[in-house]
Amino acid sequence: MTAIYMNRELSWLKFNERVLEEAENKEVPLCERMNFVSIYQSNLDEFFMVRVGSLQDQMMVNKKIRDNKTKMTSEEQIKAILKEVRRLNKKKDAAYKDVMEQVREYGITLIDFNMAKSEEKKYLEQYFNHEILPLSSPTIVGKRQPFPFLKNEEIYAVVVLETRSGKERIGIIPCTNSMLERLIEIPGGKGRYMLSEDLILHYIGKVFKGYKVKGKSLIRVVRNADIDADALYDEDLDYREFMADLMKERKKLSPVRLDMSREIDETVVESLCRYLDVSSERVFRSEAPLDLSFVYKIQDLLRMNPELFYERRVPQKSASFRSGESILQQIREEDKLLSYPYESIRPFLNMLHEAAEDSSVISIKMTLYRLAKQSKVVEALCEAAENGKEVVVLVELRARFDEENNIRWSRMLEKAGCQIIYGLEGYKVHSKLCLITRKGEDGIEYITQIGTGNYNEKTARLYTDLSLMTANEQIGMDAARVFQALAKGETVEESDHLLVAPKCLQQNVIDMIEEEIVRSKNGEEAYIGLKLNSLTDKRIIDKLAEASCAGVKIDMIVRGISCLIPGIPGETENIRIISIVGRFLEHSRIYIFGCGERRKYYISSADFMTRNTVKRVEVAAPVYYQPIRERIQGIFDLMLSDNKKARQEGPDGRYTLVKCEGEPINSQEVLYQEAYDRAAQRNQG
Repeated sequence: MTAIYMNRELSWLKFNERVLEEAENKEVPLCERMNFVSIYQSNLDEFFMVRVGSLQDQMMVNKKIRDNKTKMTSEEQIKAILKEVRRLNKKKDAAYKDVMEQVREYGITLIDFNMAKSEEKKYLEQYFNHEILPLSSPTIVGKRQPFPFLKNEEIYAVVVLETRSGKERIGIIPCTNSMLERLIEIPGGKGRYMLSEDLILHYIGKVFKGYKVKGKSLIRVVRNADIDADALYDEDLDYREFMADLMKERKKLSPVRLDMSREIDETVVESLCRYLDVSSERVFRSEAPLDLSFVYKIQDLLRMNPELFYERRVPQKSASFRSGESILQQIREEDKLLSYPYESIRPFLNMLHEAAEDSSVISIKMTLYRLAKQSKVVEALCEAAENGKEVVVLVELRARFDEENNIRWSRMLEKAGCQIIYGLEGYKVHSKLCLITRKGEDGIEYITQIGTGNYNEKTARLYTDLSLMTANEQIGMDAARVFQALAKGETVEESDHLLVAPKCLQQNVIDMIEEEIVRSKNGEEAYIGLKLNSLTDKRIIDKLAEASCAGVKIDMIVRGISCLIPGIPGETENIRIISIVGRFLEHSRIYIFGCGERRKYYISSADFMTRNTVKRVEVAAPVYYQPIRERIQGIFDLMLSDNKKARQEGPDGRYTLVKCEGEPINSQEVLYQEAYDRAAQRNQG
């Protein structure tokens, strides 16, 4: 049955290739294409830091460990990854070159020293002498000067030096400095710029006077960032301070990749690999700059050309809410759904502020995973605590790469009087759950919010997510059980309405798939529809394949990793998988089971990955209110009909753009236009 499986890591690389294809797509505005090249690179860096780092750790522990689907060892996976990344990086270099050539037509040119005119060279030399040379911190590696520590993702200039006696030395200069402008503008008003690291590399001989320069290159190290906090934690330590120290340690982990800007003598490369303890197979040469984050400054220089960017879109007021009236009362009247980024997060924020000031509200309980740098959510929770409400906040300090941000917020919340819970031992809390408890006329009432994305105002403008707000008493009681369990450091053992991982989600999903299998075998119509970021859970994959064999029609919209290969005759022929990569990051999760009146709808924070279904606290919420059910179905159907940004996975595991037959449909643009139209109708009404 291995033919139906795709390796997780190679599937992720296919996703990043789809990102790169947007950089190559001539229909995408030029500055947005530039953006996709940078996203490809930052995605790849994180992939190496986390996934390749994890595989590297596995190899050190046990070289015989195999992927449970394709049976590849860690070593085999890394070899396949490195081979594929070399192919993709060539495409990245070509895409970058093409984009920058077109940028020149708009008056912006990024030059190297060979392109500089004589008067420009004079200016650049003066700039180097006065602005860069005084700040340089050179190192010559030798017996008395050990090889310096190279920081993760920072650029260094490396030079091969020859002494008067003929001996070779390696010299290194850091190129990343907060005091330096990365993009150096050359005077003259002609839109010509040079990267500071290229200037440093050109004049590096000025730093190492008395030596002959035999070779030079820019390098950049990407380090392992995979740390198991739970395995290292000692219960006698303060957990928050332990996590703060752990973040410092992560910056020192071993390299997993070495990027170089040009060819230099192989013996020097071997020396660098030896010093850094990285194999030569992990060395990548790049024609594009080693760090593409500077493209955002180039975009800023081109803002006066609106045709180079996507059409400006602003999250709209939700037509579901009436202005100037109590948000809590409107939710008590009927369930509400917000769809980001098409609709504004404002009603949710207003709900929190209203709850903070409402004398009938007893408590606000919330799980926080990733927050905005200037969080309005934290403001509302602090306000509630200062107003005497019971505010219980689970702050997940292990939200990868957001740990320091979350530590800062946890201190602020605690200072305001909130009760803070720092996650569970062995389980990350990834759920997006908020419970407001109030004393109503007829007793205790619950307002529950369940989301597919983080409580982050910034990403609510960039990611597609759903936020359900309901006064359903049963859902509220289930949410209360979740928070009771979290407060005791436990997980929910059973739940009546919510699907709560790690113990009450995976099996419930499998049971609902089984129900469709049984109905199909009985000659009834059976259907499963799933929208996910990733699909890797083998138990669920095998059950979906079984459902396909039983004749169940299955539609899946999977943005990123899919370890299930669809369309294989006799195995997965009734499964269709598409991936949509477009202007916004597809992030919402939707589960649909059944047909007609028996159809069930859920929105969730959980992908069908083992880490989500059995190793994290996740929540999936049923959708009972018919208008919202219809709206979710409409969103799902629209995305299935996308023929501009959708790519369909074939039985060979390859993704190809869906043929645009008939009316062009870009689902994200259609959803935004619908939000504008609903807002306009509401204003007219």
